[in-house]
Amino acid sequence: MTLSSPEAPTAVEARPVRPGLTELRLAAFAVHRRVRFPLGPLTLLTGPSGAGKTSALRAYEALARLGAGAGLHEVFPDPLACVPERSRPDAQHRRGFRIGCTVDGPEGPVRLDVAVQAEPELRVVGERLSAGGRTLLETALRDPGRPCVQAAWHTGGSSAVTRVPLPDDRLGTALLPLRVAGRTAGERHVLAAAEQMVLALRSVYVCDPDPDSMRAPVPLGSGRLLRGCGNLADVLWRTRSECGHRYAHLVAAVRAGCAGSVTDVSSEVLGDGVVRALLDRGDGVRTPLGLLGDGELRFLALALVLLTGPGVLEVDPAGEVPAALQSLTVLADGLDRGLDARQAGELVRLAARMCERGHIRLLGTVSEATRGFATAGATVVDLTP
Repeated sequence: MTLSSPEAPTAVEARPVRPGLTELRLAAFAVHRRVRFPLGPLTLLTGPSGAGKTSALRAYEALARLGAGAGLHEVFPDPLACVPERSRPDAQHRRGFRIGCTVDGPEGPVRLDVAVQAEPELRVVGERLSAGGRTLLETALRDPGRPCVQAAWHTGGSSAVTRVPLPDDRLGTALLPLRVAGRTAGERHVLAAAEQMVLALRSVYVCDPDPDSMRAPVPLGSGRLLRGCGNLADVLWRTRSECGHRYAHLVAAVRAGCAGSVTDVSSEVLGDGVVRALLDRGDGVRTPLGLLGDGELRFLALALVLLTGPGVLEVDPAGEVPAALQSLTVLADGLDRGLDARQAGELVRLAARMCERGHIRLLGTVSEATRGFATAGATVVDLTP
């Protein structure tokens, strides 16, 4: 694995206000063993088919869903697919996988590592949350016959640690805000680290635009963009009047990424209560999205994602935390799928500009990582063996 990234600033920077993942660790997951992926605001994974690009995004999404409180069976419907192929069961016929990440933010770097048993039954068998070289939370499976793990977290009061059982089908870190009172300085440190980790993980939007679903008119709805972007016309109808400045940037991006003249991106409600989107060509001709190519539709949808935010995308941000302290992470498998070199370059440059502002982060996979992607501001991780 090789890495290329833009030059680091020489000045010492203050701690990030918005927590964000700086590393993804796959100790044993699918095709990966003992792999660390450095993550910047804009990170692109590249490499041949079978190198594990999609697996890395799947692991990130799994951590995000666990951080949001989802159960293991919901997150891993096919857990054996996550177990490394040549992994052998132990004497108790157990096999599993291990994933983890590091989040940097106001509390400094915080690490999370999770060990999951996939067979004979799905459960968390170990979890460690740590910061500054100190273990803040640690869980372990003590009694395989009980549906719980033994958890211990740092207290720092009259008792060094607190020990309680936690469910073995949930991430303990996500449960800490409900379990830790915060009476001592040690407990408050544990809470702050856990909340930083959960905040960084839960604000994730998985985007995989499906051109076929974007062509036909759609019913007016919530105006929140779905994972496959099939309701793109509805979202364009809503967002056009909400922020003229950002919409102007969207039109400029579409002009750069679509063939022919583009003076506007509009939408109209038809008589049967559905809405369709069109490109205004500036000469009286308006082209319905159904006539655009796959690459143009994917470019338009991804540009809209980068130029909007949680209020427009189908995500569940932390409502108890001010938006200024959150950043949204977009996961895009096949970011350049169906795009030509010009469109891919335009999209990466747009992503770099938006990620530099701090409100959005992007982790995507690409078929080829040209040198220009790194110079555009992307951290490029090459998974070529």
